[in-house]
Order: sequence, then structure tokens, then C-alpha cells
Amino acid sequence: MTDTLTPSTPPSTAPSVTQERRIVTAIPGPRSVELQQRRLATVSGGVGSALPVYIVKAHGAIVVDVDGNQFIDLGAGIGVTTIGHTEASVVAAAVGQAEDFIHTLFTVTPYEEYVRVCELLAEHTPGDFAKKSVLINSGAEAVENGVKIARKFTGRRAVAVLDHAYHGRTVLTMAMNYKAMPYATGYGPLASDVYHVPSSYPYHDGLSGADAAARTIAYLDKVIGASDLACLVVEPIQGEGGFMVAAEGYFTALQDWCTANGVVMIADEIQSGMARTGAYYASEHFGWVPDLVLTAKGIAGGFPLAAVTGRAEIMDASQTGGLGGTFGGNPVSCAAAIAVFEAIETNNLLAEGQRIEKTLRAGLGKLQDKYDIIGDIRGRGAMIAIELVQPGTGATTKVANAAAVSSIAAYAAQHGVLLLTAGTYGNVLRFLPSLAVTDALLLDALSVIDDAIAAL
Repeated sequence: MTDTLTPSTPPSTAPSVTQERRIVTAIPGPRSVELQQRRLATVSGGVGSALPVYIVKAHGAIVVDVDGNQFIDLGAGIGVTTIGHTEASVVAAAVGQAEDFIHTLFTVTPYEEYVRVCELLAEHTPGDFAKKSVLINSGAEAVENGVKIARKFTGRRAVAVLDHAYHGRTVLTMAMNYKAMPYATGYGPLASDVYHVPSSYPYHDGLSGADAAARTIAYLDKVIGASDLACLVVEPIQGEGGFMVAAEGYFTALQDWCTANGVVMIADEIQSGMARTGAYYASEHFGWVPDLVLTAKGIAGGFPLAAVTGRAEIMDASQTGGLGGTFGGNPVSCAAAIAVFEAIETNNLLAEGQRIEKTLRAGLGKLQDKYDIIGDIRGRGAMIAIELVQPGTGATTKVANAAAVSSIAAYAAQHGVLLLTAGTYGNVLRFLPSLAVTDALLLDALSVIDDAIAAL
């Protein structure tokens, strides 16, 4: 019989994970290599992993693999463990709820935890108007429901998304992504009535927010037509696309156009929401109040939960029974989400996001002064990225340098730092640490990145 991993000690009694980087074996280590061989025999090859090290424990900003290596986690499960791995109040809330009941299905017999999460979403999403929510399981499901709700409300068919967008891996959302590979290649036919429109990408297009918005609106008007457009779905800070931050005034100009033309404007805050950027939602940085807001990833501290929240009249357009799902708003996930909202307030985590941005920008700025392959530093809060270009091209043609990104990420992994890559052209390193990460860990990670660039 194949041996299995020994279950870890329950979080309430587990010894704390020291908040330090420590490498004690080759990466991956022998136990991870063994597990990788088991994986190859039974896990679909369509499921990838950035680094084949197998994790047995995590706390704060550190993950520990089966071989005892400790990594500084600058990815947080792609923005999920925003308040830190195994945060005590979240663990306690989930355990307590699991002891009471794990599932009834809200659409059969409801429970308070679902209602409380919707109250918190109404309080913390942008806008002071009446709001309602539906809870579902994942980010892609939130996008699907947001589009469905917008179509129902408007009676229109078309969906517009921005260039460089990423919205998920379902049949609809893979049609909404900018990149075909690996998300849509070979999986067609794709969903119809999805249109890609020009975005604001200041580092490359040099346009003001007003000019970039005028370009986008011209496309919406001429290629789609406002009378057929149900919604415009926008990431305030694009995630997989490379953390693009639009020029000032871009989103508010688009919202004004959408409002004037009866189009629902949806903020995909799946990666950028829940205190990650130093505000509850990244939309706030731009003075933008969307019609609908999509939340997932960081909302429940690692438990699966997502939401569509928005203007009550839009959310109420659906007929009874038209929204929901078997596991949507699971009570354990909802209990965890309530604890996350409370932790953000109790621990002043918005300020922690601002601290992390200050530390990262200062450290990355020093590296940019030292290495001309760092063309751009952008983002907000604990959502910062650097775009790498070919040497000598940063101020002119800005030629993508994907090879450097791959090399740096690989070097960092070997030295105990987990980095995520991104960008339409694969030339962006994104930093998505938890809000529990210390300045000491960030500076340590930056020193590894410095060594990685020097070694190119």
C-alpha cells in the first residue's frame, strides 16, 4: 500500500512556523520528488504547478514543504491568503461553525452566516446606495453570475472586456480572457457575444485617462453598439495581465458612459479586493463606484467563497431561483469570511497594505536604479509588479524580457522565495504577499531577487 503523509497537527495546537526563509535540501527535495511521481500517475496533466514542492504547513507569510524547507510566500495562493496563512481567528471561526453544521444549502434552509456576509459586503463595497449580494464558490463563477445578472437586468446580449484581461477558466470566462494559451487553446468553440476592447496601459500607450477612455468608448460605440451591450467587465488592477494600473480618470469616464447608456459596469475585484491594495477594494483608489463588484479569493482566508454585490435594483432583476448553487455561501466559508472582515478592522490591515507598498516600492526602486531591465514598477498596496524589458530598451521600445522573468523566478524558488509570473508577454513578476508579511521578510526576498538579477 502506498504510504501517505502524516496528518499535520491541528492548527490550534500546532507549533508556530518561524517567520524566516530556510532551505535545507535541494529544491525540490526528495520527499517532494517522490510525491511528484505519484502525482504524475494520477493527476491530470492539464493541472500545472509553478513549483513542485509539496506543502505540509503554513502560517503568516511562510509555507513549509514536506522536506522541511521554508519559503517566503509572495503569492499567497494567487491572492487568497491575504490576511496570512492559518490566521487564528479564521481557523477558530471555521472550526466552530463546522462543529455546529457544515451544510444545509441556503436555498433550502437558510442561515445567519450567509446573511451576515452579505451585510458586510454591502457595507464595504464602493457606493452608498442600497446593495444586495449572491454568494457562490469561485471567482470564475462570480464572473459568470455577474454577466448573467447584467444580461437579465438590461435585456441585452453583448459582453465587453478589456485587453490583457483574465477572468477565469469556464466556458464563458475563457472567452473573456485576452490570452488564448493556455486558457482557451483547443477548448473551443468559445462563448459568443464577447468583445475585447482597448485598455489603458500607461507604460506602453502613454495616453492620459481621458484619451484612453475615449479610445475604449469609440470601440464600444462603433464595434459593439451601446444598445446591444449588457455589461463592461473590468479589473481595476489587472492580475494575470501584469498588474496594469489605468491612467487617472479612465474608469470614472467609462462608468459615466456606461451609466448614460444603460450598460452595467462590473468591477472584477477577485484578485484586487479584500484589503489587498490598502483599501477594501481597488476601485476606491480611482474614485470609481461600479454597478456590480465581484469578490472571491481573499474573502474567506482560504476557504472557497465568492460573491456578486451591487445595486439592489440590478441584483433583484433575476427571478426567484435564478441565482444560487449547491455549495454557494457554504456556512463554514461564511464563518471564515466574517472572521476575515473582523480581522481587517481589528488588526488595521488596510494600513498594513500601505506599509507593504512603501517597502516594496522603495526596494524595487533601488533595484531599478541598479538594473535597466526593470522597466516599470506599478500596483497598489500588497499588489505590486515589475515589468522586465530587454537591456537598453526600457526608455524606448520596451521589448519584453520573458526569459529574465523565468530565470529570476526559478532562482528565487531555489533560494526560498515563491514568486508569481504574469503579463501578456510573460515579462512581469508580481508580488502578492499576505498582509502578515514583515518588512524583514520583504527585504530578505528582495535581496534574493537582487542576486537573481545579478546572476542573469
